[in-house]
Amino acid sequence: MWTIKEIPDLTGKIALVTGANTGIGFETAKALYKAGASVTLAVRNEAKGLAAKEQIEKEGGKGILNVAVLDLSSLRQVEKFATQFQKEQAQLDILVNNAGVMIPPPSLTEEGFELQFGVNFLGHFALTGHLFPLLKKSTNARVVTLSSGAAIRAAGIDFDNLRLEKPYDAWREYATSKLADLLFTFELHRKLKENNNTILSVAAHPGVTKTDLQRNISEAELQQLLAEFKEVMEPWQGALPTLFAATDTAVISGTFYGPDGKHEYTGYPAPSKHHTAAMADQQLAADLWSYAEKATGIYYSF
Repeated sequence: MWTIKEIPDLTGKIALVTGANTGIGFETAKALYKAGASVTLAVRNEAKGLAAKEQIEKEGGKGILNVAVLDLSSLRQVEKFATQFQKEQAQLDILVNNAGVMIPPPSLTEEGFELQFGVNFLGHFALTGHLFPLLKKSTNARVVTLSSGAAIRAAGIDFDNLRLEKPYDAWREYATSKLADLLFTFELHRKLKENNNTILSVAAHPGVTKTDLQRNISEAELQQLLAEFKEVMEPWQGALPTLFAATDTAVISGTFYGPDGKHEYTGYPAPSKHHTAAMADQQLAADLWSYAEKATGIYYSF
């Protein structure tokens, strides 16, 4: 039963957590800070980020906290953020691609991509690519990308429906974005291995955790879903798979981690048993990578 007590001393480590002002991201940033890391809370709303920083510091810790504005729905803003971050940091040891949106009304990113695909996947693909030089400067850096159990609902990636070309289905598009996050994790791992790079690329999912991510679900639907799941975790526990992936010495690159309970709804960190043909489709992962390169203009220098 792995808990934050198992996190090693992170003094001197540089960490970046997207969407760190609330929920899983907040708990992840807090635990890394308490373990001694210098943590940047990358948030869309600066005021909320500063409030989160103040709350974490009140609880005490031995690390350093910084707040920076990052809007993943704009590739232009992602580049601006990354450029500033590279000026301020000499390396990056832990990158947690946590921020996300779930089942919003039909919306587009600044560049015209469906919002969930654009934020949950493309924005993080671009961010990781921009910061890749800093990751390479660290010994055994880690890229942890948040997915979801919802990824098993996606049969593949419909490349003809990533800009709302077809009638919008919020849950379908969410599942697609989370499958994309997994495929990104696995393809990044393969490319790192091919180039004998020591960076770890790992995915995690929080099981069923009640956070602000569910803000677009109506209260009636939310209560129905919670009743079906029976058990729901608090954010501190939902963050454990992410923290395990980000810090534990037993972590294996290219692995997907989640809670160890029934259906992976609740529990403590363990390798996920979620598996579909789409998740294992290496050609699909390669095609998605090529699509993301063209869409973002980011080409990783391995």
